[in-house]
Amino acid sequence: MQSARVSIICLCHNHARFVEEAIDSALQQTYDNIELIVVDDASQDNSVAVIREKLRSMPEVVFIPLTENIGNCRAFNRGLAHATGDYIIDLAADDVLLSGRVADGVKALQAHGVTYGLNFTDAEWIDASGNLLYLHSQRFPHARVPQGDVYLPLITRYFICSPSMMFTRLLIDSLGGYDESLSYEDFDLWMRGSRAFRFCYIPQALVRKRVVTGSLAEKQFTRNDRQRYSTYRVCEKILEMNRTRAEQRALHQRIGYEMKQCLKVLDVGLVFRYMRLRRRNRAQHYPG
Repeated sequence: MQSARVSIICLCHNHARFVEEAIDSALQQTYDNIELIVVDDASQDNSVAVIREKLRSMPEVVFIPLTENIGNCRAFNRGLAHATGDYIIDLAADDVLLSGRVADGVKALQAHGVTYGLNFTDAEWIDASGNLLYLHSQRFPHARVPQGDVYLPLITRYFICSPSMMFTRLLIDSLGGYDESLSYEDFDLWMRGSRAFRFCYIPQALVRKRVVTGSLAEKQFTRNDRQRYSTYRVCEKILEMNRTRAEQRALHQRIGYEMKQCLKVLDVGLVFRYMRLRRRNRAQHYPG
């Protein structure tokens, strides 16, 4: 019997230093039925040349070099349109999959059944040179990581290391892919995905998350970064998806946290948006 196919979509933008290692990590999995799709989002370094040289003898790998920088969400969806896998991994070209990531993820998701749509794992955080900085579980201990229905805890706190995710085709298709109006994808994927599907966790580091200067994660702390507005948009979606008073209270807590983050960078306009959203949230009536 043929094993389920896994599509790894490797997204590259100015990652010439790292993309070869990312591709190798996808190709060197212990799992045998893998489809690799590489998307370059109009890199300005020599990423495209590095990728073409790496894939020169691999015609089975799909390479999509974009001529216009369209951002992570749209670039991922371009790759997703070519994917034929039952399971999907979004691999940033500066991150690394450990050799058992795919096999362990498929095993976990298949064991839990179709109500589970996403698997995530512990991770090694590394520096630009590949040196270990710390384990994700040192900040988020295994015993405190929720599984199953994680919608409520995801509203209020972060615990999933984004590069560690593997999700089902059923989940991502039900969402219509990533929301291209957003500047980053994970919070929206978690919230919309967990409303309809359960998540499962593997307490083992199966990916390496690289910390690179100038990354999207760093930019969120600058005044005019679009990521904060994307977070606000996801909070609006949460308001529409909420069903219980506990979820209402969780969103209230989340809004308060995000307002404080906006104030740190003097993003007063977004603070006022959150204030209006908080009033809308308070006005909702839920059973129980």
